[in-house]
Amino acid sequence: MEQRSKYGNPVSYEVFDKRYYVMNSSKDYVERGIASWYGRKFHGRRTSSGETYDMYAMTAAHKELPLPTYVEVTNLENGRRVIVKVNDRGPFHDNRIIDLSYTAAAKLDIIGTGTGLVEVRAIDPRSRPEEGSTIRVAEDKRISPQNGFYIQVGAFSDLINAVNLRNRLSSISTGDIHISEVVVEGSLVHRVRIGPIDDVEVADNIVAELGRYGVLDHHIVLE
Repeated sequence: MEQRSKYGNPVSYEVFDKRYYVMNSSKDYVERGIASWYGRKFHGRRTSSGETYDMYAMTAAHKELPLPTYVEVTNLENGRRVIVKVNDRGPFHDNRIIDLSYTAAAKLDIIGTGTGLVEVRAIDPRSRPEEGSTIRVAEDKRISPQNGFYIQVGAFSDLINAVNLRNRLSSISTGDIHISEVVVEGSLVHRVRIGPIDDVEVADNIVAELGRYGVLDHHIVLE
């Protein structure tokens, strides 16, 4: 059940003993990661927004965006884009950022694989294209993660903290753990990443191992 602030806006909710916090606004939200989809099992059930889930509508579930929010979802492997309405909560899987309706997933061509690497970008509903539209992106504008993706497990201003985390996770069975540097707002940041990875199942196995090490704060990075 979602808790509500005195302004009537969702603040947080709990699923499977884990608490999720809802963003105050979808403004400027952009995230890349793994998408999944849900279909017939949930068709006709009530969504978190109170609407009825229709697997043939252009909708999606997200853990943190306000309901409703319109987002543009891009399949980073084939360049297809769709506009969907976020009207539900989920996916409650550690390694997924959005759960698409059956039709939205079909338009992005991820039904067969079950998952896909995507970019999710919140849009202003006043300027959005027609809901459910599919946009085919020109070949030279595709964003293809040909070199795989990474799981970022930490970012530190102090190098020793990054080294300690890398050493702590050194026995993880799959994936190279490395430290890279980047300047953020004038400050040097040391990022600890696992990869590159080219298979979602491998990433899921790594995430499961991270949980056993108590590392719960991680996200997918594509470059």
